[in-house]
Amino acid sequence: QVQLVESGGGSVQAGGSLRLSCAASGTSRTIFSINVMGWYRQAPGKQREWVATITSDSTTNYVDSVKGRFTISRDNAKKMVHLQMNILKAEDTAVYYCNKVGLPQWGWGQGTQVTVSS
Repeated sequence: QVQLVESGGGSVQAGGSLRLSCAASGTSRTIFSINVMGWYRQAPGKQREWVATITSDSTTNYVDSVKGRFTISRDNAKKMVHLQMNILKAEDTAVYYCNKVGLPQWGWGQGTQVTVSS
C-alpha cells in the first residue's frame, strides 16, 4: 500500500517561509506520475481543506487564500511533492498533508505541523 510521509513543517513568524515535502513509497514512479497530487491542511477545529494541486504535466491550481504565496511542485523520479510557502500568515497555521486527488485516495500520512505566529 502507498505510504505518504510529510516533512518540513515548523514554527515561523508571520512573513516567513517554509518548504514542505511529501515522499510517496509503495507505488511505482509510473503510477505516482500519472496521478494529480495535492496538498491539504487542517486547522484546529476545522475540516481538512485542499490548498494546492498539481497534475501529471505540472499544471497547478491553488485555493484563493494562498495564490501568489504558495507554489506546488513535483519530482516524479523521486516520487515527491513539495509546497513552497512564502509570506506566511497566522491563518496558515495547520497540519499539512499530501495525497492524490480523486477517489480512492491513498492512506493519509501523519502530516507536518505549520505554526505561524503574528
